[in-house]
Amino acid sequence: MLKLEDLKKDAQIRGLEGNKIVRIVSVEPVGDDAANVFYVDPDGKPGTQMLFRSDESRLELAEAGRPWAFDAPGEEFKLCLEAYRINLAHLFDPMMAVHTSNVEPLPHQISAVYEAMLPRQPLRFVLADDPGAGKTIMAGLLIRELLMRADAKRILIVSPGSLTEQWQDELLEKFGLQFEIFSREKQEQCASGNYFEEQNQLIARLDQLSRNDDFQEKLKNTDWDLIVVDEAHKMSAHYFGNKVNETGRFKLGKLLGSITRHFLLMTATPHNAKEEDFQLFLSLLDGDRFYGKFREGAHKVDISDMMRRMVKEELLKFNGTPLFPERRAYTANYELSALEAALYAEVTDYVRNEMNRADNLDGKRKGTVGFALTQLQRRLASSPEAIYQSLKRRRKRLENRLSEMKLVARGHGVAETLGEYAVKKQIDIPENIDEAADELTGEEYEAWAEQVVDQATASETIPELEAEIESLKALEAKARTVVESGQACLRPRSYWGLPAFASLSMAGSE
Repeated sequence: MLKLEDLKKDAQIRGLEGNKIVRIVSVEPVGDDAANVFYVDPDGKPGTQMLFRSDESRLELAEAGRPWAFDAPGEEFKLCLEAYRINLAHLFDPMMAVHTSNVEPLPHQISAVYEAMLPRQPLRFVLADDPGAGKTIMAGLLIRELLMRADAKRILIVSPGSLTEQWQDELLEKFGLQFEIFSREKQEQCASGNYFEEQNQLIARLDQLSRNDDFQEKLKNTDWDLIVVDEAHKMSAHYFGNKVNETGRFKLGKLLGSITRHFLLMTATPHNAKEEDFQLFLSLLDGDRFYGKFREGAHKVDISDMMRRMVKEELLKFNGTPLFPERRAYTANYELSALEAALYAEVTDYVRNEMNRADNLDGKRKGTVGFALTQLQRRLASSPEAIYQSLKRRRKRLENRLSEMKLVARGHGVAETLGEYAVKKQIDIPENIDEAADELTGEEYEAWAEQVVDQATASETIPELEAEIESLKALEAKARTVVESGQACLRPRSYWGLPAFASLSMAGSE
């Protein structure tokens, strides 16, 4: 304990600012029981305090310790030393992320991160390994390695909406990385007005950003150390003559590339068999190098320095054995019975006629009807029971629509104009059916496709709808006959879970 009378100029005192040692500049007594003290802290910042007798218990005169006295708390010293060791671990362990993550990476994953991506500064790269190669693990290892090397702090992951939660879970579970998922609600509630600026580790939905100009404006005002785009082939553009038709996703890709230092695109299908479109895709990484339309013979392209692609046959375990079993493509033939062949022909005629009628519709409705008829063809190849149930549901839905149309027509008192009464009810179908399907899970897609098959029709008047219903009734009766006959052929077992590399042909279906 130190008395107020012992406070002198240049004295080193502990207790005025916690455990800091401050230097007294001057002391002004205020009566016998108080003093106004002026001091400077270790950082040179001045301060002042009014001290009373009751404060004497917390004051003590600091004593100069001997350098290298080894009298500091051992536990605190060890903790500090361990933190410093971990901070510099990458200098001694070049694969620190592997040893500090909850994963057991395979050889191709290690080579992708530590041989193909980390040495590139800045990184502008396409990771295009086959599906199942573990591109998410590679991205997680890269992110963790960059964080430990202090080469990245602000990281944005852009993925399809159905994969955002999977990304968040895997990064936390396998790499201990806490990422927030961007949402409209979080943006509205953030204090700064720009949630992208507030968060250093963020996951965003691809279409949510590409379809919202306000979000893109906020993104323009931010800078990122690393942006990873999953399923990056969705950010495509196409040539129409010499003009580039840029999709909203492609424009988003250009924006993302302009606000980040490291840019990683991940896709299992980088090439769509059109070299000019592939060059456009690569322009997201290097606009100068891939400027202009590709011309065969005039342009020579070497992308080995900015893209890696390994097919499943090249992926090996550490013992040198193949990671995946050998793939064998084959055609599974089966022969339709006479009843099935007749049903196949009649349903095909129905689909063909409806397709011809759909050609006269506007663009969006034409695509919807075409999608529905294509789904009917798939049901036809599946089994007689499947096509029977689909035809039955479609007939019932169209009968319900016909009843609604007749009721509305009666209400308007225009019975004589029934032939001109157009269908008003439409299904809420997005502009691009393929893009919408990409955002749905398997169960969601099947339920959505079922709705389209049941309701989409090219019929625009009551007589047209009545005629289509009669055609469906005949097809439904034919399909029921096939099902009840027990003469359906046995489909190849592989068809029910048909792999992407197999194909089917149906003999006797001409």
